[in-house]
Amino acid sequence: MVHPSAQIDPGATLGANVHVGAYAVIGPDVEIGDDTRIGPHCVLTGPTRIGRGNVIHAHATVGNDPQDKKFRGERTELVIGERNTIFEFTTISRGTADGGGVTRIGDDNWIMAYVHIAHDCVVGNQCILANNATLAGHAVLGDWVILGGFAGIHQFCKIGAHAFVGMGSLVNADVPPFVMVADKYAEPRGINSEGLKRRGFDAERIAAIKRAYRALYMSGKPMAEVREQLATSADQSQDVRLMLEFIERSERGLLR
Repeated sequence: MVHPSAQIDPGATLGANVHVGAYAVIGPDVEIGDDTRIGPHCVLTGPTRIGRGNVIHAHATVGNDPQDKKFRGERTELVIGERNTIFEFTTISRGTADGGGVTRIGDDNWIMAYVHIAHDCVVGNQCILANNATLAGHAVLGDWVILGGFAGIHQFCKIGAHAFVGMGSLVNADVPPFVMVADKYAEPRGINSEGLKRRGFDAERIAAIKRAYRALYMSGKPMAEVREQLATSADQSQDVRLMLEFIERSERGLLR
């Protein structure tokens, strides 16, 4: 399953039924899980752990040194889960010592061509990152997040579960779960109701999320009052509870 022109370091570990394309380079301390396909001309650098059933297309660079001037060659890692599809020319960096040491990608993500995921980022499960989307260092994406093409996420920003970031939007603060943002400098544009319907959210759940959005973005109330209102609704809605918990953990402040 390994093309004769591929270069695989003896210190790399390949699971069962792994395919490695022409001229791929796999360095030491790289572990590749069963049934994973590595395309031609890919470069995989360790320490990197890749789970089962992933597909990494041609010319991707995975597990390279973090693009951080403070990095001095210390041991850091990239950990990738299962069944991810990573398209051409994607770059994913390992973590840094100051950032916890690990860049982490979950399961079942769809990462399109020319995406960059920087050091110490965390990407959840079932996310879609369209072409040229970029995560700066320490960014965090919850589950089911969608980033449009050329979207840019600033360092340390968090994007909550089921949020949607429009094409070309620049995000410099935290985006709560379920919220849709758009425009060059991202602004809230409602909730990701269409995505929620596709994922089986019923009308009652979506209505509760909409009420929470109106309280947060349209009421004009101070944040302390908004928190009180959401806390009351959270008793009846796990989705509102998720939004409230996200707001309370926010360190960069919310995109409002």
